[in-house]
Amino acid sequence: MADRLTGIEVFVRAVTLGSLSSAGRDMGMSPAMAAKHLNALEARLGVTLVNRTTRRLSLTEAGETYLYKAEAVLADLREAEAEASARTQAVEGLLRVSAPAAFGALHLGELIAEFHRLHPGVTIEIGLNDRYVDLMEERWDMAIRIGKLADSSLVARKLADVRANICASPAYLAARGTPRTPADLSGHDCLGYTLSSLTGVSHWGFGPDGRIRQPIHGSLHANNGEVLVQAALAGQGLVYGPRFLTAKAVTDGRLVEITLEAQLMELGAIHAITHATRRPAAKTRAWIDFLSRRLRELAVDW
Repeated sequence: MADRLTGIEVFVRAVTLGSLSSAGRDMGMSPAMAAKHLNALEARLGVTLVNRTTRRLSLTEAGETYLYKAEAVLADLREAEAEASARTQAVEGLLRVSAPAAFGALHLGELIAEFHRLHPGVTIEIGLNDRYVDLMEERWDMAIRIGKLADSSLVARKLADVRANICASPAYLAARGTPRTPADLSGHDCLGYTLSSLTGVSHWGFGPDGRIRQPIHGSLHANNGEVLVQAALAGQGLVYGPRFLTAKAVTDGRLVEITLEAQLMELGAIHAITHATRRPAAKTRAWIDFLSRRLRELAVDW
């Protein structure tokens, strides 16, 4: 039975990671041993699960059907093992977290300090960037992702909704006037986020899915939302993005929310992303549970 389960795990990891050698390294065995386990599994089933070349693996029709069942079997086994050992699992160790740059810089420092007071045995390493990180390849325990998620083999847990707003400083509005419709934006300095086509450098999107496109222009383009907010605070122009970036400045009166005669985009939600093929460790589960509770509380003001 142990060899049978090992063969199933080799198969699933080889498909997930793209090669038998990668699966072997991940499981602490040689490529030859990984291939032996896969060959034994296919021989026992009497079918070929994957077509193998020197460059890549591809699933056969039988392999596609078996993969779904195999992932479910391994997930059930991990769940059973985790439940059996849950009472002895300590919330401790190094937790590696990837998060969007502006959101992390604004909100995670205080939350991490609060979490550490609850779980002093956990050390958190934060990686802040706005690119799409590969959890497995870069060895992150989890990632925080914001927006509407594409289909993925990863596991996502919604933490909080995200609302959009358009803001400018009181001084900018006093000098340039307040836009009332999307068309009015043509007469304003619109600060563009280069990583989004919907709040970017040439068009801003309106309506739930952003399909109503309004041409804009602006004197600043940046790949970081906090830079745009700081420029708006200094009176450079309008900024369009998630309200969690501007909520405090709006509350303090340093920025003014602008209401246009158009629906702003729906930005989706903040999600916690974890590996599909691994049950999160106790430290990861504790962190995600904490984030879920605290971000729901904070998002009331966002």
